[in-house]
Amino acid sequence: QVQLVESGGGLVQAGGSLRLSCAASGRIISSYTMGWFRQAPGKEREFVAAISWSGSSTRYADSVKGRFTISRDNAKNTVYLQMNSLKPEDTAVYYCAVRIGNDYKYWGQGTQVTVSS
Repeated sequence: QVQLVESGGGLVQAGGSLRLSCAASGRIISSYTMGWFRQAPGKEREFVAAISWSGSSTRYADSVKGRFTISRDNAKNTVYLQMNSLKPEDTAVYYCAVRIGNDYKYWGQGTQVTVSS
């Protein structure tokens, strides 16, 4: 079992930055791919970014490429999402998740990010 707790969300003006953190407990996540997802009001949850267990491989949604950076610190069992040049359309609840096998099986409770224009 894995418990994930996201933090770092908040209200920011367009063009600003936020850094989200996802702290894991209950199981060491260093062997697993980690991902960030988001869900805006009235929309389905969508993929944002993922990082391999070693951190050597990352993948991003086209909508955030060049603005967001995913990273991890396995010693701290934590994954981060640095978000720069934020846009109002980035407003959503952001979730982190652990991929085990082919599925993201464990999810955090989410952190709200609101970008004002």
